[in-house]
Amino acid sequence: MMRQSAAWCAFAICAGLAASAHAQRPALDDPSFWNLIVELSEPDGFFTDENYVSNELGLHRLLPDFEQMFEPGGVYLGVGPEQNFSYVAALRPEIAFIVDIRRQNAMEHLMYKALFELADNRADFVSLLFSRSRPPGLDAGSTAEKLLADYRVTAADRSLFESTLVSILDVLVEDHGFPLDDADRDSITKVFTAFYEGGPGIQYIYQGSDEWHPNYVQLMDLTDASGTNWSYLGSEERFQRVRRLQLQNRIVPVVGDFAGPKTLRAIGGYVRGRGDTIDVFYVSNVESYLFGDDLWRPFYDNVLTLPVSENAVFVRTFFGSAGRQCTDPRPSIRTPLMSSIVELLEDYEAGEIETQCALVERSR
Repeated sequence: MMRQSAAWCAFAICAGLAASAHAQRPALDDPSFWNLIVELSEPDGFFTDENYVSNELGLHRLLPDFEQMFEPGGVYLGVGPEQNFSYVAALRPEIAFIVDIRRQNAMEHLMYKALFELADNRADFVSLLFSRSRPPGLDAGSTAEKLLADYRVTAADRSLFESTLVSILDVLVEDHGFPLDDADRDSITKVFTAFYEGGPGIQYIYQGSDEWHPNYVQLMDLTDASGTNWSYLGSEERFQRVRRLQLQNRIVPVVGDFAGPKTLRAIGGYVRGRGDTIDVFYVSNVESYLFGDDLWRPFYDNVLTLPVSENAVFVRTFFGSAGRQCTDPRPSIRTPLMSSIVELLEDYEAGEIETQCALVERSR
């Protein structure tokens, strides 16, 4: 049953939507952080594309709303690489879980974690991420556009790449004591090499296709009509919000299948055990894949076990298959949309969700 409930205010910003304030907890210690990764994860899975970076644009369409809809301190659940940092910067959750079917994505997030710890500010962070020496003239007030434009015309530095890779592994293995095996180290090396070789022009890699994808510079251009850049590199304050969570072991990468038997349910049990609720579940276009593979029912059965806040939302994107299938209404492609988790699950249990076009109808 399609509806736009008054309580949800048709996705408008309503004063009553903000969740109650959450008490700040101590940081997770290193053993607890690593144990969460191990205990919540499923076996490594397969995905066709490397997707070192996102291929979605327009996050600033939703992020201003999130700062009004949710008070800091809830739980964020997401998928994929760096786009999660921009969601986290806007939401300021107490803890975030990044779930991806491939262990390589978890290793990429550990790479990012080490870089956040090694760099005190955005300019140094971008220098380390792309293995480029810091250009002169960058400071805390530099825009993301200038930051990335200056690095894009700076040559890659092989010696910086090699020393930073050593530092990344030292932070993770020596400082934190994470027992990375050879395959994990190889994954981190592979991903970090891609950023070194691609620089700020690195793109999502879609195997065997000439489809256009945005590069890192374009992905960080999340500027709204007021001139505010909502990316995690959009301001020093946003960067530091994410960095604080990384320093406190509060961004937890997990290996898991959305339709799998363990990970989502285990995350739900952990969150419930803390007395918390999930505010935002960023699913990207994973739902579309699950409909294509006829695995959407196990996914929603998993979501039914999650403790979600009353106004919790899915954030999803649609790509080519939805555009071809769902012409009335035609979905926005590559742009994140949101829908109420509670209402969608009610419709699922009522048998009213059968195709991804039902998701298009419920997304705004």
